[in-house]
Amino acid sequence: MEKQLVLRHEGLELTATLHYPTNGSNDDRKKKQAIIICHGFIGSRVGVDRLFVKAARALAREGNYVLRFDYGGCGESNGDYGSLGFDSMIDQTRTAIDYVASMDCVDPTRIVLLGHSLGGAIAIETAVKDKRIKRIVLWSPVAYPFNDIVRIVGRKGYDEAVNRGGTDHSGFTLQPAFFDSLMQHQPFQSAPKFSGEVLLIHGTSDELIPVDYSFLYQKVFWTRSEGLCDKEIIFQANHTYSSRAHQEEAIRVTSDWLSGLDKRQEEWHHWSI
Repeated sequence: MEKQLVLRHEGLELTATLHYPTNGSNDDRKKKQAIIICHGFIGSRVGVDRLFVKAARALAREGNYVLRFDYGGCGESNGDYGSLGFDSMIDQTRTAIDYVASMDCVDPTRIVLLGHSLGGAIAIETAVKDKRIKRIVLWSPVAYPFNDIVRIVGRKGYDEAVNRGGTDHSGFTLQPAFFDSLMQHQPFQSAPKFSGEVLLIHGTSDELIPVDYSFLYQKVFWTRSEGLCDKEIIFQANHTYSSRAHQEEAIRVTSDWLSGLDKRQEEWHHWSI
């Protein structure tokens, strides 16, 4: 089952879709894991080639609640994306966390952020600020928000935003405040402050965000004193996992990894009794 809803955040109305577990579990009293999908730059909760719709439905079939939502000014949400900036997206994500954490049927120790591209950087920064997040899944994550987005927009577009107060990029008017907010965040420096579990997934044919980023991220996460970090590189997958095979592999790896964490946690619980 899927439910359309609106999350209210500081005057914004964030359109969202909540997917209910559909695995037919007999134990409805058992609290479930909740996964929040954070889309990327000028994206939406649907995703390119319906990637997030497919991911949410597949993960719901595995017994999870899944919430996917549009950041302000994207998809069906109101607001001006180009003026809100990175900090606002972190706060919007925390509003989504508030929503799933308030659900009686959700296990508060198993709230997951699944971030794609710029959403990956948002997931890291949010998880560092919000201790309710113990697990993050990063698909093709941005590592240098300012440099990566300027590279996508183009230097000419950035200069136009600075000199004229805005630039048009795919119908979005990006203002200087948007770029300034990107400049304030360095996920590589923030990453070691997150003590939870991490999964990195990246394609070797990513044309926008270099696959090398995920190798560097893993090295950074490995410097922590606690928390594991696993990585899966998908051969020839592009930035949005556009082929069916690549979509299915990214989703399967994510599902298997989360299930493995649950099994490990359960075994540890039994061992410690």
